[in-house]
Amino acid sequence: MSSSETTASGPGDDAAGDAFHSTLHSLRVWDSPLPGFDTEAAPAEPVALFREWLVHAARAGQAEPHTMSLATVDGEGRPDVRTLMLHDADTRGWHFASHVTSAKGVQLAAHPEAALGFYWPSVGRQVRIRGRVTACGPEESRADLAVRSRGALAAALTGRQSEVLGSVEELVRASAAAWERAGAEPDAPAPTWTRYVLDATEVEFFQGDAARRHIRLRYRRTDLDPATWVRELLWP
Repeated sequence: MSSSETTASGPGDDAAGDAFHSTLHSLRVWDSPLPGFDTEAAPAEPVALFREWLVHAARAGQAEPHTMSLATVDGEGRPDVRTLMLHDADTRGWHFASHVTSAKGVQLAAHPEAALGFYWPSVGRQVRIRGRVTACGPEESRADLAVRSRGALAAALTGRQSEVLGSVEELVRASAAAWERAGAEPDAPAPTWTRYVLDATEVEFFQGDAARRHIRLRYRRTDLDPATWVRELLWP
């Protein structure tokens, strides 16, 4: 190679890469006091504890504690993950919603097993959930939109989630039309909008510790008695 020739810089060879690595390695977690976790006092089933932890995180100042990661697999078994909102947690399971025609909707139709992940850094807590997902019927799915905002209905009416978009202008036009319709027809049907419920088979509660003595409590159903939860501590 002559002295006049140059090579492309790698992702870590330029100033931006240096800034990335110096910033990455300077980041710290859990610099404030963290709550304790008395696993002996934990309830017999996980939904009650989950509700308690979410309320605690919200009151501790955690932004958007109802957001969660949803992991699914596609037709080739490749994992996929995205962030969305929790709509409820009750005896049926953990509720969320999306378009049945979206990537997640298509994946869940083919492989109705999924995982959820919540992380609340302000209190050093995580909740991991795995189970089978069921699609609710049209009446319950439409009722899901009825209690939400005009913007949520407009987004549902816009539809076409996960499809290839030709331009931002196309999105602006479709969204504007959907907002107008949502205002004029608050009960407008959104046939692809679907509420889902994940019926958990495993739920893990993780309490971080600055000394890395993290507390992990897993609730697990067994094939012998799926109505009863087995509780067990896990090594961090």
